[in-house]
Amino acid sequence: MNKEKLLLATTNQGKAREIRSYLEDLPIKICTLKDLNTKVFFTEKGKTFIENARGKSLFFSEHWEGLTLAEDSGLEIEALNGAPGVLSARFSGAQATDKKNNQKVLDLMKNVPSEERKARFVSSMIISRKGKIIREIEESVWGLITVEKKGNGGFGYDPLFYYPPLGKTFAELLPEAKNKVSHRGRALKKLKEFLLEYED
Repeated sequence: MNKEKLLLATTNQGKAREIRSYLEDLPIKICTLKDLNTKVFFTEKGKTFIENARGKSLFFSEHWEGLTLAEDSGLEIEALNGAPGVLSARFSGAQATDKKNNQKVLDLMKNVPSEERKARFVSSMIISRKGKIIREIEESVWGLITVEKKGNGGFGYDPLFYYPPLGKTFAELLPEAKNKVSHRGRALKKLKEFLLEYED
């Protein structure tokens, strides 16, 4: 593929770091919203991850000359009827932090037995250019919600998300190990394959 510019339409530095790391060996220049040097903002109003990702990607693609990648992701817990869902980043309110969000989940789940603590992480990615969607990707991974935080890696709900095949939470995994099995890692694998073949 020709040297391409890819805008990561996110302000989440943890997410941007994972995406950059996965795509760093591709012949593309990866930029962020800081490089866009604009004061425009996008307000997420979708009811699903894919709706939010579509809206964000299309919106910022109108202000960018290259490809625009938007990703919306989050945690869906069966015992909480799919919550926090699209509210994952702001689950604990307007001043939400990872710490507050995790604590709210633990509080809500404190009386839920182990066999009913199933949850999944979802990642929806949209690539667009100049107001036109050119690729949609959605991946997920199942796990269990722990009764306490474990691990210091990752971000978001990683300390609560126990992945049975590896016997650890996502926060206990090294970044490269997490990327092989996570929802975002699976989506990024497909994204990378697409970018390698993409020609404008």
